[in-house]
Amino acid sequence: MIEAAVVAAMADGVQLLVLPELSTSGYYLADPAAALSCSLTPTDGFFTRLTSLLKVGTVAVLGFCENDGGVLYNSAIVLTAGSVIGVYRKTHLWDAEKELFTPGADAPTVFETPVGRVGVLICYDQEFPEMPRSLAVQGAEMIAIPTNWPAVPMPSGEHPPEVIQAMAASRSSRIPMFLCDRRGTERGNTWTEGSVIINAEGWPSGSKDSNHRVDADIAIDDERLTIGPRNHVLEDRRPDLYGDSNPR
Repeated sequence: MIEAAVVAAMADGVQLLVLPELSTSGYYLADPAAALSCSLTPTDGFFTRLTSLLKVGTVAVLGFCENDGGVLYNSAIVLTAGSVIGVYRKTHLWDAEKELFTPGADAPTVFETPVGRVGVLICYDQEFPEMPRSLAVQGAEMIAIPTNWPAVPMPSGEHPPEVIQAMAASRSSRIPMFLCDRRGTERGNTWTEGSVIINAEGWPSGSKDSNHRVDADIAIDDERLTIGPRNHVLEDRRPDLYGDSNPR
């Protein structure tokens, strides 16, 4: 399914493709042994095959169960034609993930890619406002977020709560965000099906096709950071007043 999604995206001229969290293994893994049995390293032949399917100038970001010498991480890999650009390890683990994975020790960084400077988070990470903001401050031009959102009750007609949080983060930093969620059910658990592309003004963009792929054309430029003649979304920050080192 992943290979087919990549092939279809390339045929349709997609430049940045984002797939779900833990897309190579599934999310509801019974125990560490089950997770280990379907884990991969970034040098696995599967990722090599995917890089061979990508066109020059394109990027794919997808979640996988990473095995680093027997230590498991909930990770996302960034691929381009012929090579692996990098890997990000999820730092905020949700619920039973804590029984399977080790949290990433490194803060999220910005990957230099053929489509621009891409920051990567995974699912629960983006619910901490500091995470997308830190990527924006580092100079990210867009944020790719593989997710797996279990369905939760919500008022009729509302966006899923995770999408609302992403819209707020996007608008706060004037940064486009690309979030890919799971769909259907897995081992009796229903997914939100909340895949969304959010533009730099914080609004959902594009359209969803019959296969639930969301497509949008998003402009990436530094002008998005200027909000009126007197304001700049990053230069107006006052970290001296609300940085973590301030006394409470």
